Amino acid sequence: MKIVRAGLTMSAAFLIHATFASAQTFAAASIRPSAGDVQFEHEGKTVTTPGNLDMRDVTVDTCIKFAYGVQNSQISGPDWLDSEHFDIVAKADSPAGAAQLRLMLQALLGERFKLAFHRQNKELSAYEMTIAKGGAKLKEPAADTQFSRENSAIGTVARAMTMKEWADFISQPLRMPVADRTGLSGKYDFALDFTPYLPGGEHAMNVAFDNTNGIIIAAMQDEMGVKLESKKEMVEVLVIDRVEQPSAN
Repeated sequence: MKIVRAGLTMSAAFLIHATFASAQTFAAASIRPSAGDVQFEHEGKTVTTPGNLDMRDVTVDTCIKFAYGVQNSQISGPDWLDSEHFDIVAKADSPAGAAQLRLMLQALLGERFKLAFHRQNKELSAYEMTIAKGGAKLKEPAADTQFSRENSAIGTVARAMTMKEWADFISQPLRMPVADRTGLSGKYDFALDFTPYLPGGEHAMNVAFDNTNGIIIAAMQDEMGVKLESKKEMVEVLVIDRVEQPSAN
């Protein structure tokens, strides 16, 4: 269960709202209840093009993660942040890259959801992601490959994805923070097929424990050459002091 924290100090509130005010904002933005699920995607679908942000079936948790570059376990707030789903379509008045769109989304969350928070360091159980013995099994994408990631009923396929982006994504099904310690700074193509690691699969006996985490860990090590080890980590957490249902369009 998430924790609601109240009582933001005046100085902290001023700093947060000053950041929102100074950030670039979208020229137009629509926020509506989700029109429907995105198949195989618990966190919906987010698509960016220069100056445009299209988020379908996303939670406020997902929006905060995209805007601030954090993982699920780094957000402490009310339960509805991860249960109510929205469609958000926003447009800037000029072309803007992904970094600018993240800043604009920060401002939108402050304006329409009245989001305010403070940061706090906590020691949490986490996974450390490193290169497995034998080396990484990742392919460099073609020069013109655009980032994409698509889930299916049996796995996931990623194109032009960084290991930091992968760590952020995989932290949600693992339900723990994932720290990227691979030292890999490039973008990579890779695919995971979980079928051989499911009960009855050819590699099922190699999975140390019969749960989702065990399957993901085994598949990553065998097919990506990347391993996960559980450790204690100091993690920065965004503690939500205020958040509301979005204001009308």
